[in-house]
Amino acid sequence: MIGEAVNRAPQRWSGRDDGPGSQHLRWHHVVGAGNADVAFLGFRSDEGVRRNKGRPGAADGPRAIREALASMALPAPVEAADVGDVEVTGDALEAGQERLGRVVTGLLDDDRFVVVFGGGHEIAYGSYLGIAESARVRSGAKLGVLNLDAHFDLRADETPSSGTPFRQMAERERQRGENLHYSVLGISQPSNTEALFDTAGELGVAYLLDDHCGPANLAVVDEFVDRFLIGCDVVYLTIDLDVLPAAVAPGVSAPAAYGVPLETIQHVCERVAASGKLALCDVAELNPELDIDNRTARTAARLVHRIVTTQRTHQ
Repeated sequence: MIGEAVNRAPQRWSGRDDGPGSQHLRWHHVVGAGNADVAFLGFRSDEGVRRNKGRPGAADGPRAIREALASMALPAPVEAADVGDVEVTGDALEAGQERLGRVVTGLLDDDRFVVVFGGGHEIAYGSYLGIAESARVRSGAKLGVLNLDAHFDLRADETPSSGTPFRQMAERERQRGENLHYSVLGISQPSNTEALFDTAGELGVAYLLDDHCGPANLAVVDEFVDRFLIGCDVVYLTIDLDVLPAAVAPGVSAPAAYGVPLETIQHVCERVAASGKLALCDVAELNPELDIDNRTARTAARLVHRIVTTQRTHQ
């Protein structure tokens, strides 16, 4: 099932090599193509961004994240595998999301921690389909979706895009007789209309504005994250890189004029990864064509690095 849905085979990782032994260990030394505790998967798509009238280019994000992560030094050995990319061809976004979901479900049911590299934030609905159909969730585990993002992405457009995935999730959960447990950290008030705030209220979405996410507000941030974690059994964490200040993450479709400091975002990622509930994570909106000095790619890779190493320590 996984092989049929993945339409770009994994490539061999390479990077800086200072010598043999664990004291020189880097990610490219430990990423293979077989079974492993951690599975990396790419979602090559910017069709959702195009539909949302954003700047295309995020389809090449998975490559840039892999390259930035490859030479990062590991504090301890990790078993990881790259399973390749699900690529959206033409305008067939919905088919690509369904294929992504099938791959994610298979990996989760194989008891692997899954990290998906995007791609536009339309990745979120595909990732959700994967975890929603996983054996744990279908057996009754309460799913929680935590989005680090400047935007709600709750648009009611008839055509799915990078601006609709969480509305789609809420509607699918409602069809199942459930309410989506969805929280967003980093919401930018100027980037979301009153209609979107109203929709968030109607759907019971918990959110924290970017104004309240600075280093001086970590107690508030921790309370918000802990309240989210208490309400679920299994967590899907999705990171839209446009939650970060433009100076840190210039390579996104919509760079943030204000943004949440990287210090806070990394803190939240580590807190969620240490909870023992994190099963799936994805990173969205990296557009290498718009990046400067690989800043956004390096930031994305650092967050992935911290999430995986923390999650493996607290599994």
